[in-house]
Amino acid sequence: MTINATEFKQAMQAWASGVTVVTTNSEMYGLQGMTVSAFSSVSIEPAKILCCLNSNCDTIEGIEASRCFAVNVLRTGQQSISNQFAGGCSQEERFETNSWHIGTTGAPILDDCLMSLDCKLVEKIRVDSHWIVIGEVQAYEIQEGNPLLYYRANYRELTILNNNE
Repeated sequence: MTINATEFKQAMQAWASGVTVVTTNSEMYGLQGMTVSAFSSVSIEPAKILCCLNSNCDTIEGIEASRCFAVNVLRTGQQSISNQFAGGCSQEERFETNSWHIGTTGAPILDDCLMSLDCKLVEKIRVDSHWIVIGEVQAYEIQEGNPLLYYRANYRELTILNNNE
C-alpha cells in the first residue's frame, strides 16, 4: 500500500526543519536562489552536504551551469527572505531587496544569515520530481543567533527547554 501526495505532505508536516535559501550565479542565468527545507550533511571528510530541489525550479539550471552553490541557513526573523525566495518575487527582486556578497566559489552568500556554506557541485541525482544536489563545502560563514524553523506549514522559533525539571 502506498500513500498519496496529500497524505505524504500531511505526514511530513510533523517533521520540523530549518529554512535555507540555496543560491547560485552563472553567466548563462545570472543570480538565482530558492527556499529549500530539505538540506543535510553527507560526510565530514571531505565536508559534503546535500539539498533537494524541485526539478521545476530554474535555480537547478544555474547550479549546473556554474558548478557551485551556497546554502544559506536563515535565522529567526528572516521569514520575509524565505517568502521572497520561495517565489514571492522575481529572481532579480530577490537579490535587489537582500544584501549579499560573492563567496569563494562565486556563489552569492546572503548577509546576516545564521550560517552559509559555499559549495562546489559534486553530483546531481534525479529522483522523480526532484534533484538531489551534493556539494563539497569550500568555505563557511557562521553568526550568532537561532535558526528559523518550519513546522506544520508555519514558521517557528527555537525554544530552549529547562532540563532540570
